[in-house]
Amino acid sequence: MDHRRTLVSGAPRVTLRAMSRPALFTLAWLLSLAGAFAAAPRTIALWPEGVPGLRADAGPEKDDGQGRFTNIHHPSLVIYAPEKPVGTGIIYAPGGGYRRVAGGVNGGEVTKWLNGIGVTVFMLKYRHGDYAHPAPLQDALRAVRLVRSRAAEFGVKPNALGMIGGSAGGHLTASAGTLFDAPEGRTGADLDRVSGRPDFMILVFSMISLADVRVTEGVPFPLLGANPTAALKRRLSVDEQVTKDTPPTFLVHSAEDTTVPVENSLLFYQAMRRAKALIEMHLYPKGPHGSGMSPALGPVSEWPRLCEGWMRFNGWLPAK
Repeated sequence: MDHRRTLVSGAPRVTLRAMSRPALFTLAWLLSLAGAFAAAPRTIALWPEGVPGLRADAGPEKDDGQGRFTNIHHPSLVIYAPEKPVGTGIIYAPGGGYRRVAGGVNGGEVTKWLNGIGVTVFMLKYRHGDYAHPAPLQDALRAVRLVRSRAAEFGVKPNALGMIGGSAGGHLTASAGTLFDAPEGRTGADLDRVSGRPDFMILVFSMISLADVRVTEGVPFPLLGANPTAALKRRLSVDEQVTKDTPPTFLVHSAEDTTVPVENSLLFYQAMRRAKALIEMHLYPKGPHGSGMSPALGPVSEWPRLCEGWMRFNGWLPAK
């Protein structure tokens, strides 16, 4: 072995033989730091031309240090690129009851799983709380349109762009998949001409119906505003908006979920069946509300493997 080999191509010639041990440690630290910066996620604004309906009292975004974001007035996408991208992109809408965006540190376990199978993840930090409908829907559809319009730049295929969400993020995902042509999802921008329809959806422990206490349990729901009409509740009960054009969907839930009862997913499954739209559903007797990905939860934690198989079967991931 030649210990005089140049360590970095194009850099001044530095040989191991000529370096002291402290210098070697310093060089290794600098190289690892450079790698960390190279792998850092990129953030892009959803509305560079100006956020529609921006509140006059908009303050800075807040992060509690655990990946839970509040006070989002300037929605954005945080891009997590895999080491070996396969050309598939997924917009990730974290849950949080429309009161926060709880994506987890570095995109959490959902992003880690998707990156591990070669998927480029675009974590959506959408408006919530003081912003009722249609602000979150506008953010979700703008995210799909933006990524699709710049697919080559992001290294994804414009026809392999899905969306995943859990809990309230699942409701937002299903809203994008059923209301992608809704007039309230448009703002008059040029990007409105780009399709906002996700190519597929993954719904995890998701809110679906906003019609009664199976979802809200009497607690004021930010998405509906202070005095929602019955018509608005029906409009945002996404099972009632399903058509034959609703994207193919992978759906997972557990009967043990007391935060968002499993009946929500059953409603969506039934609606997809009536519309003759493609859906695959996995229900489990155990597993609390959440992502269900921890091996300690038992069989429910198998859903990511099953979902990967579903994506491969449908061509959104390469066959093994």
